[in-house]
Amino acid sequence: MRLILTLALTLLAALPSRADEQVVLGLSQNRVAITATFDGSDILIFGAVKRDTPIPVDDPIGVVVAIEGPSEPLTVRRKEKKYGIWINTDALEISSAPAFYAVATSAPFDEILNQTEDLRHHVSVPQAIRSVGGSAQVSDPEAFTEAVIRIRRKSGLYQFNESAVDIAEQTLFRTSVELPSNLTEGVYKTRIFLTRHGEVISHYESKIDVQKVGLERFLFNLSRERPLIYGLMSLVIAITAGWAASAFFRVFQRN
Repeated sequence: MRLILTLALTLLAALPSRADEQVVLGLSQNRVAITATFDGSDILIFGAVKRDTPIPVDDPIGVVVAIEGPSEPLTVRRKEKKYGIWINTDALEISSAPAFYAVATSAPFDEILNQTEDLRHHVSVPQAIRSVGGSAQVSDPEAFTEAVIRIRRKSGLYQFNESAVDIAEQTLFRTSVELPSNLTEGVYKTRIFLTRHGEVISHYESKIDVQKVGLERFLFNLSRERPLIYGLMSLVIAITAGWAASAFFRVFQRN
């Protein structure tokens, strides 16, 4: 805690002096390396509120932290059982859905951020998923969005942690976000919002670089840039492994 306090005060000193309350953010690490043995990582997020006036009495602040991974288009299909088999029926084209999204708050979400501010800043998990013209494709686009959130929440890719941000003396705050092992490579945008009476009074943005390194990086690039070589290499490895296993069992049976 002493280290976090020192870092937060250093960040505050570097900010220009203003009359309004401002928020500054720090990360325990701004780069995550995905290796062959990567099994996830915890990111510590901490910060402080800079003020030139005394802390308002009986008027607590709220803090919302959001980490958003790379976004990509997504097709969601609905299956129905007809004639004894499951078949695809309706489908919704989602224009943008983050590969990872986590929200942590210092209090219940509805108490510290109103709906208007959520729509403006796209903070909550449903607001992070964008589907243009969804109502023209299916009659209930919300059901498809909820399905994406439910599936990715089970795999740890979507997280919603209320009251997970600790605030000390209405000035210092901290939380941690668990990054699962099945991360997508890219830039992860980290945003923090300072709120009062449900409205955003200050926000700050940083980023976390998530990259494959070592053998993982080599194989990933090879599969994208030289798919023929990657396929031939995979075939050779499979044949070699099969031959080695067969030879081993022949020797084992003889003995």
